[in-house]
Amino acid sequence: MTSRARKPRPRSYDPARTRAALDAEVRAVREAVRVLCAAPDAPELLEAPSGLAGWTVRDLVVHIAVCLDSLPRRLAEEPGPAKPDLDLQGYVARFGSEGKDLAAGVAETAVREAAALPGTGAAVLDRFDTAAARLAGAVAETDAGSTVRTLFGVMTVDDFLVTRLLEAVVHGDDLTAATGTAVSHDRQALAAVVRLTADALAAKVPGGSVEVRIPPFAVVQCVEGPRHTRGTPPNVVETNPLTWIRLATGRRPWAEALDAAEVSASGERADLSGLLPVLG
Repeated sequence: MTSRARKPRPRSYDPARTRAALDAEVRAVREAVRVLCAAPDAPELLEAPSGLAGWTVRDLVVHIAVCLDSLPRRLAEEPGPAKPDLDLQGYVARFGSEGKDLAAGVAETAVREAAALPGTGAAVLDRFDTAAARLAGAVAETDAGSTVRTLFGVMTVDDFLVTRLLEAVVHGDDLTAATGTAVSHDRQALAAVVRLTADALAAKVPGGSVEVRIPPFAVVQCVEGPRHTRGTPPNVVETNPLTWIRLATGRRPWAEALDAAEVSASGERADLSGLLPVLG
């Protein structure tokens, strides 16, 4: 039986849990930034390559701050209309197809701002703390269902906060890779980002011939072709949450993850190398 290529129904995210997860994830990233900035050789560490093209570690930290700042900044510039015209699936789809150039503009802003900061770790930590405080204030002052203008359209604030979780988790992991200081990711934050990116794959290549498992947070089916009805699916991909996020955002090549046994793939349709990343 061949599966019909129907896109998955949009997943909902509980606003209270999203806000709590964002607060916890920002605090986790902040702790890693604090450790970095308190090191005796912080100025040298901050000028080291981040692993992202053209960015120093300082640029990366300031970029995270800019991402956190985006909600209060956008609310202050121009409130959104009463009704949103973009949901999370639409945001991720447009980010994947159009976001490279727009993201480059945001990155350039962060690089310029980072260059203007004093060379001390204290200045970088203060920039992060200022952004985190602004975000917390904006979250506290907005009601569920309020809207905000984003790069791609008008979203509810609570949907936009899920995208801030995405930025915090992904760039927190970038910070760990760059510095060796582990970010203790919030469990609910990881869950939301895994589900968001897994759903993005299912929406990008709808179908039911491949089952992608990211325990304990998500299972999605994708890729048009024969659909299983019972028992073990003929095509299964399984990996852990952080490896999945790295695959979905282009941080980890598919072949490298396979070679390192970070992902298992069984079945003739289970090669996702041509479908990843979904972001990046």
